[in-house]
Amino acid sequence: MSDPLLRLSGLEPFVLTRDIPFVNVGERTNVTGSAKFRKLITNRDYATALEVARDQVENGAQIIDINMDEGLIDSKQAMIDFLNLVAAEPDIARVPVMIDSSKWEVIEAGLQCVQGKPVVNSISLKEGEEAFIHHASLCLSYGAAVVVMAFDEQGQADSFERKTEICARAYRILTEEVGFPPEDIIFDPNVFAVATGIEEHDNYGVDFIEATRWIRANLPHCHISGGVSNLSFSFRGNEPVREAMHAVFLYHAIKAGMDMGIVNAGQLAVYDQIEPDLREACEDVVLNRTPANGGNATENLLEVAERFKGDKREEKKRDLAWREWPVEKRLEHALVNGITEFVEEDTETARLAAEKPLDVIEGPLMAGMNVVGDLFGAGKMFLPQVVKSARVMKQAVAVLLPYMEAEKEGRRESAGRVLMATVKGDVHDIGKNIVGVVLACNNYEIIDLGVMVPPQKILAEAKAHEVDIIGLSGLITPSLDEMVHLASELEREGFDVPLLIGGATTSKVHTAVKISPQYKKSQAIYVTDASRAVGVVSALLSKTQKPAYIEGIRAEYDEVAERHERAELAKQRLPLAAARANAMKIDWSDYKATAPAFTGRKVIEGWDLEEIARYIDWTPFFQTWELKGVYPRILEHETYGEAARSLFNDAQAMLKRIIEEKWFGPRAVVGLWPANAVGDDIRLYADDSRTAELAVLHTLRQQTSKRKDSPNLALSDFVAPEGTADWVGGFVVTAGPEEAEIAKRFEAEGDDYAAIMVKALADRYAEAMAEMLHQQVRKEHWGYGADETFAPQELIGEPYDGIRPAPGYPAQPDHTEKRTLFDLLDAEASTGVELTESMAMWPGSSVSGLYIAHPKSYYFGVAKVERDQVEDYAARKGMEVAEVERWLAPVLNYRPDGGKIMAAE
Repeated sequence: MSDPLLRLSGLEPFVLTRDIPFVNVGERTNVTGSAKFRKLITNRDYATALEVARDQVENGAQIIDINMDEGLIDSKQAMIDFLNLVAAEPDIARVPVMIDSSKWEVIEAGLQCVQGKPVVNSISLKEGEEAFIHHASLCLSYGAAVVVMAFDEQGQADSFERKTEICARAYRILTEEVGFPPEDIIFDPNVFAVATGIEEHDNYGVDFIEATRWIRANLPHCHISGGVSNLSFSFRGNEPVREAMHAVFLYHAIKAGMDMGIVNAGQLAVYDQIEPDLREACEDVVLNRTPANGGNATENLLEVAERFKGDKREEKKRDLAWREWPVEKRLEHALVNGITEFVEEDTETARLAAEKPLDVIEGPLMAGMNVVGDLFGAGKMFLPQVVKSARVMKQAVAVLLPYMEAEKEGRRESAGRVLMATVKGDVHDIGKNIVGVVLACNNYEIIDLGVMVPPQKILAEAKAHEVDIIGLSGLITPSLDEMVHLASELEREGFDVPLLIGGATTSKVHTAVKISPQYKKSQAIYVTDASRAVGVVSALLSKTQKPAYIEGIRAEYDEVAERHERAELAKQRLPLAAARANAMKIDWSDYKATAPAFTGRKVIEGWDLEEIARYIDWTPFFQTWELKGVYPRILEHETYGEAARSLFNDAQAMLKRIIEEKWFGPRAVVGLWPANAVGDDIRLYADDSRTAELAVLHTLRQQTSKRKDSPNLALSDFVAPEGTADWVGGFVVTAGPEEAEIAKRFEAEGDDYAAIMVKALADRYAEAMAEMLHQQVRKEHWGYGADETFAPQELIGEPYDGIRPAPGYPAQPDHTEKRTLFDLLDAEASTGVELTESMAMWPGSSVSGLYIAHPKSYYFGVAKVERDQVEDYAARKGMEVAEVERWLAPVLNYRPDGGKIMAAE
C-alpha cells in the first residue's frame, strides 16, 4: 500500500507526491515579514495587496502564507477581509492558503473564510497539552492540515535534542490522542539565524538539518517546513549573500527530508550557479565546519560577502593609513571595522589625553559605537560585524577599568544593571540575546530572565536586583499587549526606571501611542536594533545626558502620537447627505461635449501585435518580477541593473517570437452611449433622444472628511446632469486566451521561467491595448481629442483629457458593475472574455472599464463608506443590503454584524 499523501486545495487540488521535492510557501503576504505588505494592509490598500499575493503565485508559490499580526491592525478583521478578497480572485485562490497567526481567534476566523483545505500555521505545546489538543481538534474538525512549531512549556527548541524531543511528543499526542492524520502534520523545527558572531548560534543550521533527518526517519508520513529567511538575518541588506545562504541551506535540508518552506518564491539562487567561493563560505557557515584556510567560518563569510555587496567585486587590501589619524578617529575606525590589533595602544593614548578615564568611554568610544549604530540601521553593517565592534569596545573598557577603580570613580554613569526578558506568551529571544551580548561587551551587567516571563516575575526581579533599566522583547503580536500591560504595572508599582521596547512586531508608533502613555513616571523607549541599544542605555545612565535625552524622547513621542491621531481623525467619515452636499461643482452652463462618431457598441478588429507592443509600459513588467524601479532607469540601477537588463533581453526575445509567430489573438469591443448624471448614478440612453433608458451605472461617493475646497467625489460628478448633452463609453480588451495554453506548454516542458514570462507579457499586451484603444477613442471614435499628437510612451503619464475608471478599482470598488458593462457590450460574444461568479475576468490578460471625457475628471479612491450609503446604494441597485455588503466588504467602515470599526483599526 502506498504512503498516505498530504492533500490540500484552493480552487484546485494540490497533492504532495514524491515527484514534488519541495513546496514553495510564498512569504510576501505576511505583515511581519514584508514591510511593503504591512504598509498596504495598514493603509487598507487591498487591491495592491492582492497583487502581492498574485505575484507570489505567478513566481511559483504552491501555497501562500497569510499573516496579519501587527500591533496597529485589527488582525482578525484584516484576515477575514483579505481572505474574502482572495476568494474572488481565481488566479490566487487556485492555490491553498496557509493561515498564519499567533492568535487562535485569528486562525479560527480564517478557517471560517477560506475555501478548500488550508494549512494552519501554527499550533504548539507552548501552553501545555490541553490547549494543544483543543487547537488540534478544532483544526481537524475544520479539515485543515497543521504546522506544529517545535516549542513547549519550557520554550523554543534550539538544539537537535530539544527539536526531536518536542516533535516526537507532539506527534504521539496528535496521532494517538487526537486522531490526526500523520500526513497532515507539518513540523517546523525552527530555522534560526547563523553567522551572528555568537558561538552558541553556529550549529543552528546543522541542528535543523539533523533534526529533519531524524523526524522523517522516526515519525512516519509527516512533513518538515521552516521559515528559510530567518537563517540569513545577520546579512540583511546583502541580497546576493542571503540568496546563496538560502540555496545552500535548502540543498542540504531538502536532502535530509525538508519538503516545504516559507520562502520568497521569486528570489532563490540556483545552488550550482552560486559563485564557488561564496558557495563554499556559505556551506562552512550552514554546516558549521572549519574553512579550508583554517579560519573562522563566520569571519570568512563576512570577507567574501564584501565582494557581493552592491557592485564591489575587489578584495579589500590591508591599508594602515588610518594609523596616522587622530586617536579619536582611530578608535572609531577600529570599532566600525572590528579591529582589535591596536585597541589597547589607542585607548591608553586617549586616556592620557583625557581628564579622566570615563571621558574616553563617553567620548570617542561612544561616538564610534553611534557610527556603528547608524551603519547597522542603514543596512551597511551586519550583526556579526556589530558583535565584533562590541568586542573592541569591551577590550577598550578593560584597559580603562583599573584606572577608574583606582580613582574610585563610580561606574554608574558608564555601566549599569539591565534586566531583559521576552514577555509572557512569547518564546523568541535571538534578538534579545544579541542585545544582551552587545551590552555585556560594553561593561553592562545583564540579568536575562529568558522567555515567556510573566509580569509579576519581571517586577519582582527588577526590585530584587535594583536594576537601572528594563528591556522587553517580543516577536509575535500578542506580545505588544503584554508590553502595554507591563508598562501600566510599572506605573502602578511606582517604578521610575526607563523601559526599553524591542522586537520584530514593535515600532516607534506603537510605543508612542500605546505603551508610553501607560508609564508616566519614567519613559518607554523603542530601540530599533542591537547596535542602537548601547547608545540608548549610555544616555539613560548618564547623569548629564539623561534629562535632556528623555525630554527629547517625550517630545518626539508626543508628536508621533499627535500625528497618528490626526491621521486617524482624517479617516472619520461624513454622513452621506453631507458628502453629497460637498460634491464636485463643475460649471455645466457652457459645456459643449463632443458628440461621438457612433453610439452603441462596436467590435474593434485588425490588431497588429507589433503596433500594440509600442504602447507597452515596461515598469510594471519589472515589478512583476520584484525588481523595483522605473523603466528605463532600472536597467542602470546600482543593485538591480544587471538582473533587469538580463530579464529585459529575455523579454525582448520572447516578444519577437510573439509578434513573428502570432502567439496572441487580441480582441476588443468598445461602446459609446448618450449619458447624464442623476444624483450619484449615471444613466445611459438608447439614442440621442434620451427618452429610452438603456442602463444605469451606479457609483459610490467618498465619505472621508475633507480639507476646505476638497470635494467628496463620485464618478457621476464628471458627467453632465440632465438637460446637458453628454456621453459615456465602455470597453473590454484581451490579449486572448492563447497565453494560457502557451504557458501550460512551457510548464509541461519544465520551463517555468518562460511560462511566467509569457503570462507577464500577455498582461502587458492587455494593458497596452487598453492604452492604444483609449487613444483611438479620443482621436477617432469619440473624437474629443482629435488634435492629440502624443507618442505611445508619452501616454504613460496620462497627459490627455479624460479617464477610464474600472469597476472593482478604487473609484468604483463594486465588482458587480462589471456585469452591467459586459451586458451593454455583449462582451463575451464579442471578445471571448468571461466573468466568473466572483466577477473576475477570464482570460486574466484582459482589461475593462469606462470612458469619461470631461477635462476636469481625474482618478480617485472612494475609500471607506458608511452604512447609510450602503443602504442607499443597495436600494438604487435593487439588491439586498447583505449582498451589497458582501461585495463592498473591503471598503465598509462598519462591521455588518453591528459593531463599529474604530479609527485605530
